[in-house]
Amino acid sequence: MDHAGKKKILVIDDEEDVRRFLSTALDEAGFDVILAFDGVEGLEMVKKNRPDLISLDLVMPKHSGAKFHRELMKNKEWAKIPIIIVTGHARDELGKADLKELTMSAPGIYLEKPVKPDNYIAAIKKLLGLDTTIEEKEAAETVELQNELKNLVDSTDKETLRKIKELLRNKKP
Repeated sequence: MDHAGKKKILVIDDEEDVRRFLSTALDEAGFDVILAFDGVEGLEMVKKNRPDLISLDLVMPKHSGAKFHRELMKNKEWAKIPIIIVTGHARDELGKADLKELTMSAPGIYLEKPVKPDNYIAAIKKLLGLDTTIEEKEAAETVELQNELKNLVDSTDKETLRKIKELLRNKKP
């Protein structure tokens, strides 16, 4: 398996503090980081310096994450680049439809802001097939389970939700 330092990650997010936060986590894990403000700038970065993985926000000015993804898919080589979605709009009207479109068509893995650095790095390493520690493997599995449960909850009827709530409240530590 490859070493993180050889991998380039493109972080596309319109919030400067989020870009800085994610970039710091990636730097500390040994990745090379490229930054972009929105989908338009992200496409330019992909053209100039093809990344090994893209960390993509959904809701951005000019060019949303979904528009960026559609453009990326038009190029056979770019379509192979793994994507992790990092969004604060997974459940609201701004991003819910875009998230559904993207997770149905490709990436599948997403994290909701605020992101825990360990979960972020673990998910990226898993997508890239890099060596992971036991803790990172567990963190990546937890993220996948949380996403799966969130998706199931979103499509569940009220009575089943009540039953799930009771089961979770009554669980023993």
